[in-house]
Amino acid sequence: MIEADLTLDDGRTLHYYDTGGDGSPVFWHHGTPNIGTPPEPLSDASTRLGLRWISLDRPGYGGSTPLPGRNMASVVPCVAAVADALGIGTFAVMGHSSGGPHALACGALLPDRVRAVVGVSGPAPFGAEGLDWFTGMSAGSEASLRAAAAGRAAKEEYQASAEFDPDSFTPADEAAFDGPWGWFGSVVRPAVADGPAALIDDDLANVTPWGFDPAAVTVPVLLMHGTGDRMVPASHSRWLAERCPTAELWTRPDEGHISVLRHAEATLDWLREHL
Repeated sequence: MIEADLTLDDGRTLHYYDTGGDGSPVFWHHGTPNIGTPPEPLSDASTRLGLRWISLDRPGYGGSTPLPGRNMASVVPCVAAVADALGIGTFAVMGHSSGGPHALACGALLPDRVRAVVGVSGPAPFGAEGLDWFTGMSAGSEASLRAAAAGRAAKEEYQASAEFDPDSFTPADEAAFDGPWGWFGSVVRPAVADGPAALIDDDLANVTPWGFDPAAVTVPVLLMHGTGDRMVPASHSRWLAERCPTAELWTRPDEGHISVLRHAEATLDWLREHL
């Protein structure tokens, strides 16, 4: 895998990853708090299907310059810049957790370049009409996001003493961590090594306007969610599926926020059909 830095027109640095080869390109959008390394547990399936992963550290994570005040749509020029630098015209996008809305942003705002979108365990827009946004979240997830909704100062104060709520993960999630998806440890630790600033920016983006309308996504969309998810309840993907005109929804009974990724190879098969 290649790692490199790209200097954007505004002078910021963007750190990106590329598994290389001549496979069909798929941009990976990471969750919170992660760096952008492509999902290693899916590497064998990607090779089988002829997929090439490209990804980036969102601003503030890893080697990418912070961009305070960013929203979901802010990632779109970053993705376009990396694709241009690599000579890639069209591509698919896939995101997990808070990476889901970032993937949808690319589908909405780069319709001539994005061929398909996969979102796994992702949230709906904050304040979405007809959705009780916090219902079904663990106490820790709700408290963290309510702090973000109160503004940057409240979120910074909360984060200074916050401890992770173990009830955010289900027994199925814990079992997934004991298997291949223990890979998450390798992307979470470096994401928080320098403090919580990028995590704070991510959570503020989760509770502010996205910068696009999900209904504007017209390329094929697949949403997958575990019905036992305590970090982002499955009701969020149900809401999105009802409003994205091209969306298909796969729910996975009793799977949690992480364990649902045990079904991710099937989403790559779906992607391959659309590339």
